[in-house]
Amino acid sequence: MIRTTSLIKSVNTLDGELVILKGIDLEIKAGETVAIIGASGSGKSTLLGLLAGLDDVSSGGVFLNGTDITTLDEEQRASLRADLVGFVFQSFQLLPSLSALENVMLPLELQRRPDAREQAVKYLSRVGLEHRLTHYPRQLSGGEQQRVAIARAFSNQPKILFADEPTGNLDTKTGEQIIELLFELNEQLNTTLVLVTHDLKLAERCERRLWMNDGLLSMQPDAD
Repeated sequence: MIRTTSLIKSVNTLDGELVILKGIDLEIKAGETVAIIGASGSGKSTLLGLLAGLDDVSSGGVFLNGTDITTLDEEQRASLRADLVGFVFQSFQLLPSLSALENVMLPLELQRRPDAREQAVKYLSRVGLEHRLTHYPRQLSGGEQQRVAIARAFSNQPKILFADEPTGNLDTKTGEQIIELLFELNEQLNTTLVLVTHDLKLAERCERRLWMNDGLLSMQPDAD
């Protein structure tokens, strides 16, 4: 379902070239749940962005469902994401001028789905927000905003769900509720789940855990 080959990401800085990812080889099977764990600055969010086609690689390949997305232009990548991928961000990424219902409907409408409203209502109800359809992000708590984001991510029934620190902006109790919801929906839809986190409790819910340190992946935490 997901595969990378010799994946490298570097950027130019005032001090010269900075290599963020140093040749990542990774394979994730369909339906698998994988946590990528690492400290801030380790490269884990950069890796997630590359896997989702949100950023350009420096070299190497990224294959989603058999397609090397590094060979696609931005429009083609966006089309593939719309059909295949859901994404949950730490900062929710809701549009403030749209209601909860409209935020979930938007990606479905961009796909010209005739059932956009029906699907949006269905998934907002599944995350317990059927009474908040017309509320705007500023009228919702952090936990409610993340529920809207989860409803949006699952509404097109993606084969792959990427989650970037999904509980990072939430208090412990709300974070635990979001974790339960995320894994419940993921199991029901048999979605391939890849999340990045520094929260070991969250990572332990996944079938497989990988550690990112200084741009490299390993099967166990760094000895330091």
